[in-house]
Amino acid sequence: MITTSVGPLLVRDTDPGGARPTLLWHSLFVDSRSWERVEPELARDRRLVVVTGPGHGPSGDPGHRYTMQDCADAAVAVLAEVGVDGPVDWVGNAWGGHVGIVLASRRPDLVRTLVTAGTPVHAYTRGGRLQTHLLLALYRAFGPVRFLVDSVTDVLLSERTRERDAAAVALVRDSFASADRRGLANAVVSISLHREDLTPALPSIQAPTLFITGSDHHDWSAEQARAAARLVPHGSSVAVEGAAYLVPLETPAEFVRSVHGFWAEHAAPGVSP
Repeated sequence: MITTSVGPLLVRDTDPGGARPTLLWHSLFVDSRSWERVEPELARDRRLVVVTGPGHGPSGDPGHRYTMQDCADAAVAVLAEVGVDGPVDWVGNAWGGHVGIVLASRRPDLVRTLVTAGTPVHAYTRGGRLQTHLLLALYRAFGPVRFLVDSVTDVLLSERTRERDAAAVALVRDSFASADRRGLANAVVSISLHREDLTPALPSIQAPTLFITGSDHHDWSAEQARAAARLVPHGSSVAVEGAAYLVPLETPAEFVRSVHGFWAEHAAPGVSP
């Protein structure tokens, strides 16, 4: 565990001291296991620093509300603790993408490239916020009962994934059901219900940035991703068929192909991507 301003965080370092550090930060409601299908390919010639966010998996909770900036500060603390003193390639899914946007816009020296997957940049909609408030009240009262587990699974995964990929469904259900109730509830309030509009930050991002979205992500369409990419000086976007929020889990081959292509496009001359 690494002590940070958002609580003690579980961090897995696949190649301490290795070259080309890449930081992975997962989505809300799932833990770092959601990267398992893409880690082997992403780890080729790379050092992966895999963070489990507060209130998820074995990671702790700070006992107070926190912001995306606090999460970005925690990432800086993690990098310092594991001995990464230069820029990283940031890969974030939903929540992790939000943290990456904040860090890249405020600390350009720490982000070489930025990949976000399933990461809406607009503030949470009024309708979404009201629905989440209701579900959160039920979760606090009754815990991860089947209705709530089903609701989260239905949002995070596409219909195709739910019908054809029992392992992905099981991972999402277990991540949600096994999380610490107080810590997860705090995460939902802190970084979902209080999510700010990150659109104004996009023009200040100097790092090449890729916005990935799934075809079944109802809060982040391909057109919205393209519009966000146009605001970033070196932005691009791609839509992946058959996925919703959790593109790395649902369509790992397509995700890896997109990320590797992006890295290759933006590799420094004479440096392997």
